[in-house]
Amino acid sequence: MKARLPLRADGESFLVGSELDRAMNRFAAAAVRASAVDPLVTELVRLRCAQVHDCRLCRSLRLEAAMRAGLDEHMTAKIARYETSDLPARAKAALRLCDAIILAPAAAGPELAADLREHFTDMQIAELCLDVVKWSHQKLLVSLRLEAPPWDTTTVLSFNDDGDPVIGGPAYADNEAARC
Repeated sequence: MKARLPLRADGESFLVGSELDRAMNRFAAAAVRASAVDPLVTELVRLRCAQVHDCRLCRSLRLEAAMRAGLDEHMTAKIARYETSDLPARAKAALRLCDAIILAPAAAGPELAADLREHFTDMQIAELCLDVVKWSHQKLLVSLRLEAPPWDTTTVLSFNDDGDPVIGGPAYADNEAARC
């Protein structure tokens, strides 16, 4: 499994092969293999993390399963203003949880818990929490600006059976991303 924590501009890591590196790799792979939450909500949460953290790499990717479930760039454009958007209530609850974890932990009170339980099982809520943590561990790369994608289009993302990322070709044949 490839190291996920490069710490130098050359992409190498002081942590490659370390116990911490192996633990992070195992956690990340397990988190992306979880499938209790539908791919569309998972992707909206992933993209919200990318927006909040300003991760250029994550913003340039679209989860293939979410695209098959109806994700398009018009929908992703609503993430930044999700509270006033027409996104489904289920997606808004997940995005509120994402924001509470990343931006305002005090917002994770009884009202949010009730909202989440209206739309998700306890297992799904736990998975959403782990998704937010997984998609936030790249913050190290972002803070050092090492997360620039090596492509200039919105690109397809999937994961193999081991939980390792598989980067495909352009997400949209007609370059829809450029119009939004």
